[in-house]
Amino acid sequence: MKKEHSHKDNLKVIYEDNHLIVVNKRAGDIVQGDKTGDKPLSEVVKTFLKEKYNKPGNVYLGVVHRLDRPTTGIVLFSKTSKALPRLNKLFSEKKTAKTYWALVKNEPPKSKDTLVHYLKRNPKQNKSYAHKNEVPDSKKAILHYQVIKKLDNYFLLEIDLETGRHHQIRSQLSAIGCPIKGDLKYGFDRSNKDASIHLHARKLSLVHPVQKEEITFVAPLPDEPLWKACE
Repeated sequence: MKKEHSHKDNLKVIYEDNHLIVVNKRAGDIVQGDKTGDKPLSEVVKTFLKEKYNKPGNVYLGVVHRLDRPTTGIVLFSKTSKALPRLNKLFSEKKTAKTYWALVKNEPPKSKDTLVHYLKRNPKQNKSYAHKNEVPDSKKAILHYQVIKKLDNYFLLEIDLETGRHHQIRSQLSAIGCPIKGDLKYGFDRSNKDASIHLHARKLSLVHPVQKEEITFVAPLPDEPLWKACE
């Protein structure tokens, strides 16, 4: 993997070819425009591509997936209309492998486990509630975690997602008594100064939509003391 490089607007590009651009999202960035009216990451990437290639007119960019605003890590965009439907298909058919890192204060009940819950989303609160059994309008959520490092006061978990639900990792870890550091919404006792949470989209593997070969991206950890201790 190439070393990520930064640009103005603090855009950190992990990988780029003719069809894809992969960036390392900062905490606080939104992937797509929302009611806040803040400039989304998709627009920052478009501006970067326009300037880099001196493109006249509008730049094509397809949003393939999203990350929660306080979360950091890998976001993949499509640069061509040829690649976008193929990428969408890979994601919808769960033919991508997504690995996250999370820091929690409480030790999980097991050092390695599979969590299965039924998540019910409350749009008003923008929150998902994890239930042990199926409830009306809930969606099955499955993840696999293991403790990969013990810090002085925290445990570093590596999480592989089997389903991609709204706030899935945050909600499921909270349900086993392990809210993510800084995640007030899901039961952590205090927020992080920068309003981030210690959840990082670390790795993404998929078959390239055009070149058809397996490709893996890894997002460097945020430049922050606790994350640095995880390296």
